[in-house]
Amino acid sequence: METENSIPREFDDIRPLLDSEVAETVEALLADPAFRRAAEPIIKPLDWEQMATVMRQCKTILDFQQKIIYPPVISLIHKTTSEFMGFNWENVTDGKSHVFISNHRDIVLDAAFLNMLLYEKGLSTTEIAIGDNLLIYPWITRFVRLNKSFIVKRGVSIRQMLETSKHLSDYIHYTVGQRQQSIWIAQREGRAKDSNDRTQTSLLKMMTLHDSAHPLEMLLDLNIVPLSITYEFDPCDYLKAKEFQLKRDNPRYKKTPADDLENMITGITGWKGRAHFRFGKGINEKISLLKGISEKGVLLDKVAKIIDEEIYRNYSFFPFNYVAYDLLTQTSTFADKYTPEDAKKFEKYLETQIKKINIPNKDHEFLRAKIIEMYGNTVKNYVSTVTGS
Repeated sequence: METENSIPREFDDIRPLLDSEVAETVEALLADPAFRRAAEPIIKPLDWEQMATVMRQCKTILDFQQKIIYPPVISLIHKTTSEFMGFNWENVTDGKSHVFISNHRDIVLDAAFLNMLLYEKGLSTTEIAIGDNLLIYPWITRFVRLNKSFIVKRGVSIRQMLETSKHLSDYIHYTVGQRQQSIWIAQREGRAKDSNDRTQTSLLKMMTLHDSAHPLEMLLDLNIVPLSITYEFDPCDYLKAKEFQLKRDNPRYKKTPADDLENMITGITGWKGRAHFRFGKGINEKISLLKGISEKGVLLDKVAKIIDEEIYRNYSFFPFNYVAYDLLTQTSTFADKYTPEDAKKFEKYLETQIKKINIPNKDHEFLRAKIIEMYGNTVKNYVSTVTGS
């Protein structure tokens, strides 16, 4: 049996909310003190009562996005970026629904910023894949499902993994194919903390489980478009470097929900400089050439490489990226792309970020090297792609 919007009930456990569920969910959010504590600093100049009035006016998901999501996101863009742009729109205005597979930089804003760009172009916003590990409070679950997010279940047993992945694959194919609704999903579980972006073949395998006997056809059906996300500055770079050392010093180290929350808040509120979202070319033409490959593992590896190379070709680069690449490779390959002043600014920036890290046995050189990687690896992958090395 199907609910409104033609979403079968079998997907009730992972789908976004429906228009008919908006009013009830809004009341649940307004009654949650934890939501109020999180929202009040962000909603200014509105006070809480004004915010509640606006929320209660929302009758549909689109209402919620227009009245509740977009105003603070626009405010964040103005406060935390110096430039906010999308490129290569011709790759997504073909009238088809797509799966946008992107590199993953910010826990919250990658998808939020993408949807803002789509909305400003008059295009339908995407549904957003979000891992259940981030749903650390009930209000977060309610809030993201009101914002067209569907849930990727991560904390399941190995025995349940195949069934859970097949369920997710069925949902994605139904959403793109039947509902003509585009989806955003990160190329890997979690962010690539060193910016060495690689598409996980397990993600592609999940997408083929809808009909695992025909993997290539399943990927073709999704009209995959790689998306390159570049922030000139990563507000979480020092938190990522800190995590690298903690994991180095204790291989069993795992982030806590509080750590996830700190990363979310830092990413949302921190300075990003120029933010560029560049759509690559759809991969269907290239992966159609792989029809002769019968070994599924080989096929998925090749598709992952096609996605990765399209992402690498479409990064934006800024002076810090070129400085970092030359430091990383101990060359002056891109010395013409930055000034001596840019190089000094980067060194000063590194010191500023490292000072924010407070951990036992703080390894300054290791932390410095890790932040340099974060800014240099995108250029490194671009160079290897365009030179074929």
